[in-house]
Amino acid sequence: MKFGKEFASQMVQEWQEAYMDYNSLKNVLKDILRFRRRSSPSQPAPTARSGLKRRVSLYRAFSGLTGNRQDEVGEDEVILVTAVQRDEGSSTSHYQTKFLMSSEVGGEYEAVFFRRLDDEFNRVIKFYKDKVDEIMKEANNLNKQMDALIALRIRIDIPSIGYSRPAVMSRMDVIQEVEMKEESLPMPKPKPIRTASPIEVLDHVKINVEAESPVSTLKKIFKRSNSGLNMNKEELSKVEHILKQAFIEFHQQLRLLKSYSFLNQLAFSKIMKKYDKITSRNASKAYLQTIDDSFLGNSDEVSRLIERVEATYIKHFSNGNRRKGMKTLRPQAKREKHRITFFMGLFFGCSIALLLAIVVLMRINSILNTAGGTKYMDSIFPLYSFFGFIVLHMLMYGGNIYYWRRYRVNYSFIFGFKPGTELGYREVLLLASGLSLITLIAVISNFEMEIDPMTKSFPTLTELVPLGLLTGLILVAFCPFNILYRSNRFFFIKCAFHCLLAPLYKVTLPDFFLGDQLTSQVQALRCLQFYVCYYGWGDFRKRDSVICSKSGIFDVFTIVVAVIPYWIRFLQCVRRLVEEKDKAHILNGIKYFSTIIAITFRALNEQKNWASPIWKLMALISSIIATLLATYWDIVVDWGLLRSKSKNRWLRDKLVIPQKRVYFIAIVANMILRVAWMQSVLGINKVPFFHRRALIAIVACLEIIRRGIWNFFRLENEHLNNVGKYRAFKSVPLPFNYHQSHP
Repeated sequence: MKFGKEFASQMVQEWQEAYMDYNSLKNVLKDILRFRRRSSPSQPAPTARSGLKRRVSLYRAFSGLTGNRQDEVGEDEVILVTAVQRDEGSSTSHYQTKFLMSSEVGGEYEAVFFRRLDDEFNRVIKFYKDKVDEIMKEANNLNKQMDALIALRIRIDIPSIGYSRPAVMSRMDVIQEVEMKEESLPMPKPKPIRTASPIEVLDHVKINVEAESPVSTLKKIFKRSNSGLNMNKEELSKVEHILKQAFIEFHQQLRLLKSYSFLNQLAFSKIMKKYDKITSRNASKAYLQTIDDSFLGNSDEVSRLIERVEATYIKHFSNGNRRKGMKTLRPQAKREKHRITFFMGLFFGCSIALLLAIVVLMRINSILNTAGGTKYMDSIFPLYSFFGFIVLHMLMYGGNIYYWRRYRVNYSFIFGFKPGTELGYREVLLLASGLSLITLIAVISNFEMEIDPMTKSFPTLTELVPLGLLTGLILVAFCPFNILYRSNRFFFIKCAFHCLLAPLYKVTLPDFFLGDQLTSQVQALRCLQFYVCYYGWGDFRKRDSVICSKSGIFDVFTIVVAVIPYWIRFLQCVRRLVEEKDKAHILNGIKYFSTIIAITFRALNEQKNWASPIWKLMALISSIIATLLATYWDIVVDWGLLRSKSKNRWLRDKLVIPQKRVYFIAIVANMILRVAWMQSVLGINKVPFFHRRALIAIVACLEIIRRGIWNFFRLENEHLNNVGKYRAFKSVPLPFNYHQSHP
């Protein structure tokens, strides 16, 4: 792999614009090479010396930055690099390079190269210096947090704290691992050691570790807050958990910053070697020496902080167990397992075979042309279609993950998955294929039980197959054992619980993202409603849904179930409006409320007791308004497209997919699929060769496909927003708040 591609693959994607623009500098070098070839067409192109070969691993030590260049050439210097102090109070120098051979033919091209090189170098140093300043401030905050934690441990008197009280009381700086005073840096004189009791720190702090819950939300509404320090061991463990997460995120931030420094130094080394190769000069020595002496190459604060954070975490949060602590701080990258791919292919192959077998059985026995076939579509088809909707949604999500990874959209960070636990597309497709295989086996078992005369005496048992399948799915989802991706299952359950109790929980991206998924699974929710009616009222004993189809209560709940997902999103918009004070949430809430009105009118229009031209007209008008609002919001707000003044006409300034036509195709597809849900309002309830239930299922599948398309571009836009603001890590709220009077 060429270095340019390897460099891009190793970047922190949220910081990609802060890296050295290697490709731009490489293009300038190509201009120099083309000019030299035009000026001296008979002169062969310079060949690379053995010391400048391209095939060097990214992580091998590179010459120039280590100061061990052995292939020195006795040539006159061609550049002069000087450090200019622009601001009196600034500790960062601005570097300028003077090209000493500008009088030569083509020298202006090389002068342009060094001007561009200086711009990139100064930009990289500025970004790195700003980030280092930020982490130093954050390290100081963590130091104060640990001071308060140790004092709190002493107050609660935990025997396992691992400190002798006199030793702790003799010095307040109990975590010297994160101290900010370095001998090699011009820092202010250290403060004298304090001999007062460390518990006095608690007089200067307030604490709020109450977990986000409906109770805490109600307390905030009624202006009640537990911010005192009358804590017990259980509450202390909450504080420790929060600080553990803060240290993990801080350590990850330090590692990203160290990687940023290393990769940029390597990129400058590579581009200078390429310059030497093209021009047959020896300018890299002087420039790379400047990089070594700069803040980028000479600063070691990040490396020292990494060591100290690791020592602190192991000492205070892992009981001195280094292996356990490092496993948390440096989780190993997930390895792709061949057996996952094997079983995924096996399950998909078997599912396709079973699907063909079902088609053949239906054709041979003419099931749908019989009275039993009509009963089957009215009673059994809704039960199994629920699993079909889930499988299709999982397939779309697996496709989303594949393309997010391909175009380097950091979906794991955006969703907030625990590092190393996020599912890849293979794992998602494995689960989807496994569920489809089990479902199709159950469908065939129902067919066989209905057709085979030897088994007609057990109709009740066969009708319980879908219920058993649903029960098994629920048991697997809530299984407490560490099997079948427990972390992801519980993450999903947690988000679903937050959605159900909206707006009593703070709304995060995973919560409202799941809420949007639920709005596309209205038919699946109605299938669950049918499960309750079909098995609760005993219709399964005779395979007949008469009670469900003629019940007025069932009709009311059909409307309620369809409204629930949109009502959840509406409440989430209200919560975000209260917290964020952003008026955009008002418009978003209006969008979901208009959809609730449209669904209600549509459902009333479909019921015989309410059917009338007035209701149909109201359903049509409300559906058109809701569709227009939702389509506009999808494309303009959620996707960030249709910007008339954008660099990419009618799209947006930044795109992750190079083919622009993909975005226009997605826009058109979204518009078409949005209109599909209006088929019932327009009176398209019957299509030749399709049962009414089948038509409803097809429309529901189209909505799931539209949601899958929406998912990709929604997360792409979120990723680009993070890139624009250089957000590469989460911010963990710290448990202790110091008074302003505290130093």
